[in-house]
Amino acid sequence: MYYIQKTLEISSSHQLYLDYESKCESLHGHNWKVVVYCRARELDSNGMVVDFTEVKRLVHGHLDHKFLNDVLPFNPTAENIARWIVDTVPNCYRADVYESRDNMASYELDD
Repeated sequence: MYYIQKTLEISSSHQLYLDYESKCESLHGHNWKVVVYCRARELDSNGMVVDFTEVKRLVHGHLDHKFLNDVLPFNPTAENIARWIVDTVPNCYRADVYESRDNMASYELDD
């Protein structure tokens, strides 16, 4: 099995819609750290699991300097963003999304 990992920093804002009162319901932003994990049993014709540039284009290109509520079709929690990354990036099996140094959510495919 071949593995790659790509770390990105994304600056974006969001507003959460929750069923309880929270300061996160107000518009606010983060300098997110995102770690994308991909794997493949076989490399593609270029000798890659997935091109690092493609990972950056799909994730950073879609989310950086955006109001996430406008570009994602769900409540943009860190958990939901992690799931979106796994669903979006080819061969991705796990994503870690850090809202801050101390707050991180992961999504990983079950095998």
